[in-house]
Amino acid sequence: MSICVFCGSSSGLDRAYVDAALSTGGTLAREGIELVYGGGRVGLMGALADAALAEGGRVTGVMPRALVEREIAHRGLTTLHVVESMHERKTKMAELATGFIALPGGAGTIEEIFEQWTWSQLGIHSKPCAFLNVQGYFDPIRVMVERMAERGFLRSDHAEMLVFEPDIGPILTRFQNYRPPSAKWSAEATDMQVRP
Repeated sequence: MSICVFCGSSSGLDRAYVDAALSTGGTLAREGIELVYGGGRVGLMGALADAALAEGGRVTGVMPRALVEREIAHRGLTTLHVVESMHERKTKMAELATGFIALPGGAGTIEEIFEQWTWSQLGIHSKPCAFLNVQGYFDPIRVMVERMAERGFLRSDHAEMLVFEPDIGPILTRFQNYRPPSAKWSAEATDMQVRP
Protein backbone atom coordinates (compact mmCIF):
# COMPACT_ATOMS: atom_id res chain seq x y z
CA MET A 1 0.00 0.00 0.00
CA SER A 2 1.14 3.55 -0.67
CA ILE A 3 -0.60 6.62 0.67
CA CYS A 4 -0.34 10.08 -0.87
CA VAL A 5 -0.48 12.80 1.77
CA PHE A 6 -1.29 16.39 0.85
CA CYS A 7 -0.38 18.99 3.47
CA GLY A 8 0.93 22.47 4.07
CA SER A 9 4.35 23.72 3.05
CA SER A 10 3.94 25.89 6.16
CA SER A 11 3.71 24.56 9.70
CA GLY A 12 0.62 26.54 10.73
CA LEU A 13 0.19 28.37 14.01
CA ASP A 14 -0.63 25.42 16.24
CA ARG A 15 1.93 22.79 17.28
CA ALA A 16 -0.84 20.19 16.94
CA TYR A 17 -0.49 20.36 13.14
CA VAL A 18 3.21 19.49 13.24
CA ASP A 19 2.52 16.74 15.77
CA ALA A 20 -0.12 15.28 13.44
CA ALA A 21 2.32 15.30 10.52
CA LEU A 22 5.00 13.60 12.63
CA SER A 23 2.52 11.00 13.85
CA THR A 24 1.24 10.33 10.34
CA GLY A 25 4.70 9.87 8.85
CA GLY A 26 5.82 7.61 11.66
CA THR A 27 2.65 5.51 11.58
CA LEU A 28 2.80 4.96 7.82
CA ALA A 29 6.42 3.82 8.08
CA ARG A 30 5.73 1.45 10.97
CA GLU A 31 2.80 -0.04 9.07
CA GLY A 32 5.00 -0.65 6.03
CA ILE A 33 3.06 1.85 3.94
CA GLU A 34 5.01 3.92 1.44
CA LEU A 35 4.53 7.68 1.77
CA VAL A 36 3.98 9.63 -1.43
CA TYR A 37 3.96 13.40 -1.06
CA GLY A 38 4.98 16.67 -2.69
CA GLY A 39 8.69 16.30 -2.04
CA GLY A 40 9.28 19.38 0.13
CA ARG A 41 11.57 19.77 3.13
CA VAL A 42 9.59 22.66 4.66
CA GLY A 43 6.49 22.99 6.81
CA LEU A 44 4.25 20.00 7.50
CA MET A 45 5.61 18.37 4.34
CA GLY A 46 9.12 18.25 5.78
CA ALA A 47 7.95 17.04 9.20
CA LEU A 48 5.89 14.28 7.59
CA ALA A 49 8.78 13.02 5.45
CA ASP A 50 11.36 13.28 8.23
CA ALA A 51 9.18 11.24 10.59
CA ALA A 52 8.64 8.48 8.02
CA LEU A 53 12.34 8.35 7.16
CA ALA A 54 13.32 8.26 10.84
CA GLU A 55 11.22 5.09 11.22
CA GLY A 56 12.89 3.48 8.20
CA GLY A 57 9.96 4.11 5.88
CA ARG A 58 9.98 4.45 2.13
CA VAL A 59 9.26 8.05 1.07
CA THR A 60 8.64 9.15 -2.51
CA GLY A 61 8.43 12.82 -3.40
CA VAL A 62 7.09 14.41 -6.57
CA MET A 63 8.06 18.01 -7.28
CA PRO A 64 8.05 20.38 -10.26
CA ARG A 65 11.52 21.35 -11.45
CA ALA A 66 10.94 25.05 -10.69
CA LEU A 67 10.45 24.26 -7.00
CA VAL A 68 13.45 21.93 -6.90
CA GLU A 69 15.56 24.76 -8.32
CA ARG A 70 14.39 27.03 -5.47
CA GLU A 71 16.02 24.50 -3.14
CA ILE A 72 12.95 23.44 -1.20
CA ALA A 73 13.17 19.79 -2.26
CA HIS A 74 13.93 17.25 0.46
CA ARG A 75 17.34 15.73 -0.32
CA GLY A 76 17.03 12.61 1.83
CA LEU A 77 14.08 10.86 0.18
CA THR A 78 14.01 7.29 -1.05
CA THR A 79 12.92 8.60 -4.46
CA LEU A 80 12.34 12.10 -5.84
CA HIS A 81 10.49 12.39 -9.13
CA VAL A 82 11.17 15.73 -10.83
CA VAL A 83 8.39 16.76 -13.20
CA GLU A 84 7.77 19.79 -15.38
CA SER A 85 4.44 21.10 -14.07
CA MET A 86 1.96 21.00 -11.22
CA HIS A 87 -0.40 19.01 -13.44
CA GLU A 88 2.26 16.36 -14.00
CA ARG A 89 2.95 16.34 -10.28
CA LYS A 90 -0.64 15.55 -9.36
CA THR A 91 -0.96 12.93 -12.09
CA LYS A 92 2.23 11.17 -10.95
CA MET A 93 1.17 11.22 -7.31
CA ALA A 94 -2.20 9.74 -8.28
CA GLU A 95 -0.47 6.98 -10.23
CA LEU A 96 1.80 6.07 -7.32
CA ALA A 97 -0.77 6.07 -4.52
CA THR A 98 -3.50 3.66 -3.47
CA GLY A 99 -5.23 6.29 -1.30
CA PHE A 100 -5.11 9.97 -0.39
CA ILE A 101 -5.07 11.84 2.92
CA ALA A 102 -5.17 15.60 3.48
CA LEU A 103 -3.52 17.05 6.57
CA PRO A 104 -4.02 20.73 7.41
CA GLY A 105 -2.83 23.04 4.67
CA GLY A 106 -3.88 25.86 2.41
CA ALA A 107 -5.45 26.25 -1.02
CA GLY A 108 -3.10 23.77 -2.71
CA THR A 109 -3.88 21.05 -0.20
CA ILE A 110 -7.63 21.50 -0.65
CA GLU A 111 -7.36 21.59 -4.42
CA GLU A 112 -5.29 18.41 -4.51
CA ILE A 113 -7.55 16.29 -2.31
CA PHE A 114 -10.69 17.57 -4.01
CA GLU A 115 -9.31 16.67 -7.42
CA GLN A 116 -8.68 13.10 -6.30
CA TRP A 117 -12.15 12.90 -4.77
CA THR A 118 -13.62 14.19 -8.02
CA TRP A 119 -11.67 11.66 -10.07
CA SER A 120 -13.00 8.91 -7.81
CA GLN A 121 -16.58 10.12 -8.24
CA LEU A 122 -16.11 10.01 -12.01
CA GLY A 123 -14.61 6.53 -11.93
CA ILE A 124 -11.19 7.69 -13.18
CA HIS A 125 -9.84 5.75 -10.21
CA SER A 126 -11.40 3.93 -7.25
CA LYS A 127 -9.08 5.08 -4.46
CA PRO A 128 -10.24 6.36 -1.06
CA CYS A 129 -9.83 9.94 0.17
CA ALA A 130 -9.68 11.23 3.74
CA PHE A 131 -9.12 14.31 5.86
CA LEU A 132 -7.00 14.04 9.01
CA ASN A 133 -9.23 16.42 10.91
CA VAL A 134 -6.76 17.82 13.43
CA GLN A 135 -8.62 19.81 16.10
CA GLY A 136 -11.60 20.20 13.76
CA TYR A 137 -9.55 21.97 11.08
CA PHE A 138 -11.65 20.48 8.26
CA ASP A 139 -15.07 20.83 9.94
CA PRO A 140 -16.15 23.62 7.55
CA ILE A 141 -15.40 21.37 4.58
CA ARG A 142 -17.42 18.55 6.09
CA VAL A 143 -20.36 20.95 6.51
CA MET A 144 -20.01 22.11 2.90
CA VAL A 145 -19.95 18.53 1.61
CA GLU A 146 -23.13 17.80 3.58
CA ARG A 147 -24.73 20.90 2.09
CA MET A 148 -23.80 19.81 -1.45
CA ALA A 149 -25.64 16.53 -0.85
CA GLU A 150 -28.62 18.20 0.85
CA ARG A 151 -29.04 20.63 -2.04
CA GLY A 152 -28.86 17.94 -4.74
CA PHE A 153 -25.42 18.66 -6.18
CA LEU A 154 -23.78 15.54 -4.80
CA ARG A 155 -24.95 11.96 -4.35
CA SER A 156 -25.04 10.91 -0.72
CA ASP A 157 -22.84 7.88 -1.38
CA HIS A 158 -20.27 10.19 -2.97
CA ALA A 159 -20.38 12.43 0.10
CA GLU A 160 -19.78 9.36 2.23
CA MET A 161 -16.65 8.53 0.23
CA LEU A 162 -14.78 11.17 2.24
CA VAL A 163 -13.44 10.08 5.61
CA PHE A 164 -13.02 12.69 8.38
CA GLU A 165 -11.07 11.40 11.38
CA PRO A 166 -8.87 13.08 14.02
CA ASP A 167 -6.37 10.18 14.04
CA ILE A 168 -4.55 8.24 11.34
CA GLY A 169 -5.46 4.76 12.67
CA PRO A 170 -9.19 4.83 11.82
CA ILE A 171 -8.38 6.26 8.38
CA LEU A 172 -6.11 3.34 7.56
CA THR A 173 -8.77 0.89 8.75
CA ARG A 174 -11.38 2.58 6.56
CA PHE A 175 -8.99 2.48 3.60
CA GLN A 176 -8.40 -1.26 4.03
CA ASN A 177 -12.17 -1.88 3.97
CA TYR A 178 -13.01 0.69 1.28
CA ARG A 179 -15.49 -0.22 -1.44
CA PRO A 180 -16.13 2.59 -3.93
CA PRO A 181 -19.68 3.47 -4.94
CA SER A 182 -20.69 3.43 -8.58
CA ALA A 183 -19.23 6.20 -10.71
CA LYS A 184 -21.24 9.37 -11.25
CA TRP A 185 -22.35 8.64 -14.79
CA SER A 186 -22.48 4.84 -14.62
CA ALA A 187 -25.56 2.82 -15.50
CA GLU A 188 -25.95 1.87 -11.83
CA ALA A 189 -26.15 5.50 -10.72
CA THR A 190 -29.84 6.28 -10.92
CA ASP A 191 -30.53 8.71 -8.08
CA MET A 192 -29.08 11.74 -9.84
CA GLN A 193 -30.80 12.59 -13.10
CA VAL A 194 -29.82 15.20 -15.65
CA ARG A 195 -32.68 17.65 -15.89
CA PRO A 196 -33.35 20.19 -18.64
